[in-house]
Amino acid sequence: MTLQQEIFEQIKKHQRIIIHRHQRPDPDAIGSQIGLAEIIHASFPMKTVLSVGKQISGLSWIGEMDVADDDDYDDALVIVTDTANPPRVDDNRYTNGQELIKIDHHPNDDPYGDLIWVVPNASSSAEMVYDFYHQFKKELTLTPKAARALYAGIVADTGRFLYSATTPHTLRVAASLMATGFDVTAVNQKLDSIALPVAKLSAYVYENLEITDAGAATVCLTAEVLDKFDLKDAGTAGVVPIPGKIDSVVCWAIFVIQRDGTYRVRLRSKGPTINELAKKHDGGGHALASGAKAKDLDEVAVIKKELAEIATAYQKSKKE
Repeated sequence: MTLQQEIFEQIKKHQRIIIHRHQRPDPDAIGSQIGLAEIIHASFPMKTVLSVGKQISGLSWIGEMDVADDDDYDDALVIVTDTANPPRVDDNRYTNGQELIKIDHHPNDDPYGDLIWVVPNASSSAEMVYDFYHQFKKELTLTPKAARALYAGIVADTGRFLYSATTPHTLRVAASLMATGFDVTAVNQKLDSIALPVAKLSAYVYENLEITDAGAATVCLTAEVLDKFDLKDAGTAGVVPIPGKIDSVVCWAIFVIQRDGTYRVRLRSKGPTINELAKKHDGGGHALASGAKAKDLDEVAVIKKELAEIATAYQKSKKE
């Protein structure tokens, strides 16, 4: 029996299924969670399927969260999507079920769960959920609502099919999802639009980027900056890809102040591997897209220096 078959058997076995994802979710986290929940519910209408986690207003168009009571976890199957590390799971009750399944496309550096299905080469967790559906499509139902959620996750996590994890298979999956008939244009426009404060913050990022000769770019978003643009940490996600649009930039870090005075570090790259840097600073992720933490401005300075060294080594390797 394959791992996917074992997962499917657990889904069929349990009457109550609760699906979690990571804190501070992106469209892939919400999309894979909602997409999987909708597929299971449409396929097995008599089962109780709950999607739990903090409701994020900016992503509610993909799907709404459910309210789960503590008693709901009794004898329940819990599935966590798109979450590499246990501390990042939204709602720590995820361990209270009878069985726990991890479905993720990040490197499996921190295994957890009774069944672990991780495909680091997949473009997104949403793509994996579609592959799961397709493997058992004789018994599962893909609704337009599920397809819409999964499509949103794939488009967002591939940077609109820009990133290297995009494969011919990814495009075939997207095409299959589009064929279900949801309003694709509306989803694309929703993913592409930004609020006016984010647009103004984008201008600030361009103006204040520090770029080394080797192409390492950094910018620090302090409390004063966020207050100026009336934004909180969640509102800064829209500026993360911006440095990568500059042709001379090969890797970058955006430091965002948190309520406790620490900094969230968003690391991205167009070539150099940056997830090892993230691991050194309480983080992790993909080779070209990772996250980390800096406890203060001193650690911010250290990360800037290390990122610059990575860019320099990368440029040197290209000349050899």
